[in-house]
This record gives sequence, C-alpha cells and structure tokens, in this order.
Amino acid sequence: QAQLVESGGGLVQEGGSLRLSCKAPRMITSVYNTRTINWYRQAPGKQRESVASITSERFSNYADAVKGRFTISRDNSRKTVYLQMDNLKPDDTGVYYCNVNAYGNDYWGQGTQVTVSS
Repeated sequence: QAQLVESGGGLVQEGGSLRLSCKAPRMITSVYNTRTINWYRQAPGKQRESVASITSERFSNYADAVKGRFTISRDNSRKTVYLQMDNLKPDDTGVYYCNVNAYGNDYWGQGTQVTVSS
C-alpha cells in the first residue's frame, strides 16, 4: 500500500511562503525510490490540476503558473517530498494533494488546505 500523508498547509498573506510535505510511511523504500511523486491542487469550483512533479532521478517539472515560485524536492531517506511555495498569490488557494502511482494503482493523500489572502 502507498498511503500518502500531506501536511504544512495554512493561511498566509499574499507574498508569503509555505512548505508542504508529503510522506509515504507505508511504502517500501526500494519502491518509493523509483517512483515519480506529483503535487496537484484543486481550487473551489475548479478541476484538479497538476502543480509539480519530481522523478526518482530528481528531475522536476512545474506548471507554468508556479514556475519560479515553487520548488519541489525529495528526501528518500524520509520517504518525503516537499513543495516549497514562495511569493504566494490568491490564485494559489486550494487543497493540495500528493499522488504516486505504485503497485499498479494511483494513490492520493487526504489533501492539505492552502489559503492565500490578498
């Protein structure tokens, strides 16, 4: 199983920063180390959208809306992926989810709420 647990969300003013964490406590380490981990977000009334991803080789990819402001990283020893979010904007408001495809299935965390006030 690949349970994912997100944390780090909260309320922040425009221009502020947050760091989200996504832990995979139950994944076998050798499997975790080979997986691409993704961050998605869903704003109220909108579809879930991709935000960033990081491969096992630590190649990262970002949505255009967050390039230059968000940084994804991973610590395999902790089975954790981080999303550092700087210069936050009200449009970044939403529930942030991490995702991994493993054991033949897609797994999602419960999400963490990010609210950016103007």
